[in-house]
Amino acid sequence: MQAELTSLDSLAWEKQGGLLPVVVQDADTLRVLMLGYMNAEALQTTLRSGHVTFYSRSRQRLWTKGETSGHYLDLVSVEADCDADTLLVLARPHGPTCHLGRDSCFPGASAQVAKGSFLQDLDALIATRERERPAGSYTTRLFDGGIRRIAQKVGEEGVETALAAVAQDERELLGEAGDLLYHLLVLLRARGLGLADIESLLRERHAGH
Repeated sequence: MQAELTSLDSLAWEKQGGLLPVVVQDADTLRVLMLGYMNAEALQTTLRSGHVTFYSRSRQRLWTKGETSGHYLDLVSVEADCDADTLLVLARPHGPTCHLGRDSCFPGASAQVAKGSFLQDLDALIATRERERPAGSYTTRLFDGGIRRIAQKVGEEGVETALAAVAQDERELLGEAGDLLYHLLVLLRARGLGLADIESLLRERHAGH
């Protein structure tokens, strides 16, 4: 989880009576999932628990998305906009986000998934395989084999990539590197992580140099 807030006190809580609108996106597909509101306590709870928590204006209390359905939103990152009066949250959903059983509260969002690199698409597909475990899928077999087996495969592919780099042509090297990247994404997903987490870490490191 990478929270990108320097201080809760720097946010413009006073503009809207102590509440900030929060746009939630799927961390893997960048699909817009929902819009909610947070007060300072809801944001603190979100950062502390790792589950996205809002303030309900109708019920006048905090509520954690998924507290009754089990369809939690696992926090990946949160950042404020340039005016410090709106938050953008990246999260990983556990099941549908909308109370109508849809993935998104916006009806057309499923047809408007933001397209990024093929690695992002592959990471999203691996996440789907991890949740659904379709029969006959190699990725399913990897997840069913457990974390040790997946880690072993990453080690094997790493060795094969290194050997290809010194003893084979570019095509072989690219093939082995592709196998390594795929198995590494599976390994990360088996630990509850994904490509977005790697990108957040690299951005953090880059900002420090």
